Amino acid sequence: MKTILKKYRLRFHAVILIVLMVVASVVSFSCNKEELEIQQNYPFEVQVLPVPKEIASGQTVEIRITIKASGNFNAAAYFIRYFQFDGKGTLQYYDEPPYLPNDRYQLPATQFRLYYTSQSTVSQSFDLWISDNFGNERQVSFEFNSKD
Repeated sequence: MKTILKKYRLRFHAVILIVLMVVASVVSFSCNKEELEIQQNYPFEVQVLPVPKEIASGQTVEIRITIKASGNFNAAAYFIRYFQFDGKGTLQYYDEPPYLPNDRYQLPATQFRLYYTSQSTVSQSFDLWISDNFGNERQVSFEFNSKD
């Protein structure tokens, strides 16, 4: 009788072991690796509040900008660069030193203000490029007619 019980106990343990292996195989193969990836790269849009159309030499215009990403990733970083192709002026972030054309600067926030100060009596135009650390980039153009 003892040998019969031992025989059934071994078969029972073998069946349990096989069932557990099948369940583990199904679970491991049913996981899709793409579903486990965390999305980091979110496209974004740049919103700019309206600015004056005219500016006088020496006058400063405030430019309010908001970066609206389609998702949220804490490690996203945003950068700005600009190029002025008509007229002369300076562009700066709050009270920091003016930006140099075509240099890239990191933005500490997604909602910020830039200040453009005219240094000429002719029409002025410049482009801003805002990019993120994933290669997404948006361009915003500004044009001011001279009040002088």
